[in-house]
Amino acid sequence: MIITLAGGGSTFTPGIVKSIALRKEELEVDEIRLYDINEERQRKVGVLVDWILHEDLGLDIKLTVTTDKKTAFSDADFVFAQMRVGGYAMREQDEKIPLRHGCVGQETCGCGGLAYGMRTIFPMVELIDDVEKYAKPTYWILNYSNPAAIVSEACRVMRPNARIINICDMPIAIIDLVCAALEIDKKDVEYDYFGLNHFGWFTSIRHKGEEVLPQLREYIKEHEILLPSSYLKGMSSLMKSNTDNEDESKQNRHTKGSWYYVWKGVYEIMELFPEYLPNTYLNYYLQQKEFVEHSNPERTRANEVEETREHNLFAGIDRYEATGEIDESTFYAGSHGDWIADLAVALKNDTKARFLVICQNRGAIPNMPYDAMVELPAYIGKNGPEVISRDNIPLFQQGLMMQQLNSEKLVVQACIEGSYEKALQAFTLNKTVPSMTVAKEVLDEMIEANKDYWPELK
Repeated sequence: MIITLAGGGSTFTPGIVKSIALRKEELEVDEIRLYDINEERQRKVGVLVDWILHEDLGLDIKLTVTTDKKTAFSDADFVFAQMRVGGYAMREQDEKIPLRHGCVGQETCGCGGLAYGMRTIFPMVELIDDVEKYAKPTYWILNYSNPAAIVSEACRVMRPNARIINICDMPIAIIDLVCAALEIDKKDVEYDYFGLNHFGWFTSIRHKGEEVLPQLREYIKEHEILLPSSYLKGMSSLMKSNTDNEDESKQNRHTKGSWYYVWKGVYEIMELFPEYLPNTYLNYYLQQKEFVEHSNPERTRANEVEETREHNLFAGIDRYEATGEIDESTFYAGSHGDWIADLAVALKNDTKARFLVICQNRGAIPNMPYDAMVELPAYIGKNGPEVISRDNIPLFQQGLMMQQLNSEKLVVQACIEGSYEKALQAFTLNKTVPSMTVAKEVLDEMIEANKDYWPELK
């Protein structure tokens, strides 16, 4: 059993590898391969992964670190894809260019998401072709690469027969916080959900068969935020300047910087639309004006991540190489890695476990297009997802989804056809953009910023 991580230089790689390793018996994994086009970044992450596998866990799993496609994918059973085309330098542009024009600046939503999608479509298709060429015929690509909605639509159109399952861990991160807030065990929780990726709603959350959504509504209303009480103890430091002496090191990361407004936005949405629990990404679409107002165009989430997770991981690796001392707090392990590793277990062992996946609708939501790439619960077995169908969704949610879906379809068509007009239509249609004039201004600036990545638009 060979598992390859494409984008092996990611800061999430150590956590994902640990999740795989802890399921060694279930996955019967013999070799883990890290593949990345950034050789030095890959080398450094490989140092930490080697420590996790062979020093921390003491396992005999072979580790291969490579920048060669054939070495990476030959006879692979699973490929976990987590590419970030353009790195954090381009993520900054995705976030800061829209903000300069009064639009939401976010890496997967709005103009930033469309730009990121246009960079990622062809590299993802290339990865599929490489895996198809070298891997086992029974391969599965489990794709974490964002923006997953646009990537999955492009794969549907351009490589319809690829053995790829597109997934996202944000709903799982939300469920983690819900369970922490209500002090219940997530292992006993089952939920219903519908939407597009980064654009959906929880319609039911059940703990041991008992509906807890009403209890959650009361919690969110009382605290005016979707965060566990234990996270809120250091909240006072949010409004303090960097020169204040209060120690922020103990403050939970979800209460810092832009994260605070994400979880606060859940309360604000549910005050007006209380029926369903929204995915936090809906904040960017339903509160565009407010998010622009409290965003800092000079320091966005990309900068926050670079200064925290990115810095901490590579500083920790440098320290390990210099001193031999390891700080496990510098790498992330948890739901992100568990989710993708558990999905691989379900596919390999035909468990029919329930997961949330991005899949072609095919009537599962009757009042959405047949070919829409939707996010729904499914049972996962050796043949892939068995999607759980549902009734028609309400007109409000359906209307929002159709607008977003068509924006994403247009940007995929723009890439394939090299069409400036369709790209402009995609930006204009997106709910985060106030007018076609602003859409054109943002698009034209993004064309210049992405000239090394996008296809030529005519």
